[in-house]
Amino acid sequence: MFDRMREDIRCVLDRDPAAHSAIEVMLLYPGFKAIRSHRKAHWFYTHKMFFIARMISQRNVKKTGIEIHPGAEIGRRFFIDHGTGIVIGETTIIGDDVTIYQGVTLGGTGKDIGKRHPTIGNNVLIGAGSKVLGPVTVGDNTNIAAGAVVLDKIPENSTAVGVPARVVRRNGKRVQDLDQVHIPDPISQELCKLRAEIDKLKKKMEEQNNESI
Repeated sequence: MFDRMREDIRCVLDRDPAAHSAIEVMLLYPGFKAIRSHRKAHWFYTHKMFFIARMISQRNVKKTGIEIHPGAEIGRRFFIDHGTGIVIGETTIIGDDVTIYQGVTLGGTGKDIGKRHPTIGNNVLIGAGSKVLGPVTVGDNTNIAAGAVVLDKIPENSTAVGVPARVVRRNGKRVQDLDQVHIPDPISQELCKLRAEIDKLKKKMEEQNNESI
């Protein structure tokens, strides 16, 4: 238990430049408090003490503004940055070394039965305000851009942007120089290309009109 706690503290210190000490993380970071509470609630949940599990979970919501269902399975070194408004559903599965930001929802669509929530792979970053909905899979080493809405499977070693989310690959490897904001948007890139083509056509038409006068 203490080894896992030290690991949770270390992952915050490693990933958040604003964190200055282990004591600060333990006492003042809502994300750390939320994951520690969830680990307790999940233990009760797996031992079929559902009322106690839910009670711990709901107390955590009031304290941190982060709602993690006690049934969710969360791996090691899970880092919640800021955290306000995060919702994680009952059948969500999260791998190791995952980072999520405020306003993220790992939820259901209301149409599925049984496995209703996402499966998130290892080493995934999910940007602020993103929604991953339904029993979809997000592969390892993937970035989900801020504000994206993921409704389909996202392959590993990729980035996803937009509404609905679309995938951008870079040589089949994770884009290391990107963060949750500075990710290329393929839609905006195509629009820019179209605008450039329209400008060329306008220029040609103007030249032809000038020649005919």
